[in-house]
Amino acid sequence: MDMPILIPNFVTATMGFAVFVIGAMLNSRFDILRRFNIPEAVSGGLLASLVVLALYEIWQIELSFDLAARDVFLLIFFAGIGLNARFADLVAGGKPLLLLLGLTLAMIVLQNVVGGVGAVLFGYPLQAGVLFGSAALIGGHGTAIAWAPQVAEVTGLDAAPEVGVAVATLGLVLAALIGGPIAKYLVETRNLTPNRPDEELSMGLPQDPAAPPPAISALGAMRAMLFLNIAIILGYGLHGLIAELGLKLPLFVPCLIAAIIMANLRTALFPRAPAVSRTPELAFISEFSLGAFLAMSLMSLQLWTIAELGLTILVILGAQTLMTLLFVLLVLFPVMGGGYRAAVLAAGFGGFALGATPTAIANMNAVTKRYGPSPIAFVILPLVSAFFVDLANAVVIQTIVSF
Repeated sequence: MDMPILIPNFVTATMGFAVFVIGAMLNSRFDILRRFNIPEAVSGGLLASLVVLALYEIWQIELSFDLAARDVFLLIFFAGIGLNARFADLVAGGKPLLLLLGLTLAMIVLQNVVGGVGAVLFGYPLQAGVLFGSAALIGGHGTAIAWAPQVAEVTGLDAAPEVGVAVATLGLVLAALIGGPIAKYLVETRNLTPNRPDEELSMGLPQDPAAPPPAISALGAMRAMLFLNIAIILGYGLHGLIAELGLKLPLFVPCLIAAIIMANLRTALFPRAPAVSRTPELAFISEFSLGAFLAMSLMSLQLWTIAELGLTILVILGAQTLMTLLFVLLVLFPVMGGGYRAAVLAAGFGGFALGATPTAIANMNAVTKRYGPSPIAFVILPLVSAFFVDLANAVVIQTIVSF
């Protein structure tokens, strides 16, 4: 096979926009995608990834994407989440945040139990189970790649990096597909409604065709982009300080924290200043950034890595998906209160338990755009999935690998 064809950064971004537009066309044409709250970026991104797979399998053409622009969109998106967060919501979210953290810790353990049993059944060392469990699923591609060398050293499994990447890839696909149906089932079978239906959406614009479209101005959009960029610059500085303390966190976490602090200080110090938080402009930019990020992420998936593991990955990931569904429906939903916010969090939890935080937010965004807002859900889930979970996951993985 020839060397991979590298798609430059600008072209990758352009293709991501096209993929999102195609996904929107698919959602408008096929009612089942709308009814099950499948995000447009997921519809288009998965179709694009199948095209990339066909190029590889039929014509031996491997595409490799420069994803620098994608990562910038991720920072903009999380800064937008931070600018929308109010300290009052953070205080109100204290108990739900602790509950969600406890549930996430339980999920990490359960994923590694399922992964370990599956690994042993298919002839892999027990320690390799973390690559079929929380290292690749809750942890995602980055965590799987980071831990694969240590797993390989302990077990002698030379293919550890390929196993981790393959599990993380399929997990991301499953995560993008199950969140919307989970929320649809919970909301519609229990007739759930938002606690404050008249509140602004945390991101995205409402999908009510009968309502007039919100007014979006060039000045408002420029103001929102200014504050987003300032938050990201502060996030870079905070990231450096955190690194000096010996902590390793994804860059988007300090950007999120910086945006939360900046937005709330601005409101307290300059209460009469023009609004930036929870404006139509910020909602639009946040949704656009998330859609672009997710479209580029899904279209760049190397699905052929999954085929190389065949039956093993299908059986273990099937068991992980079933366990996640049962956990979300029977444990997480009632523990989180059994209301509308719990249903939104259920959609998000299904997204990040099998995939990644942006997938979780995309799932929740699709749900809230259809059924109504849930601001606290958009604050506590990123804090758990993007901050606390990395620390807890590392402790559990290290314990298993060192066993």
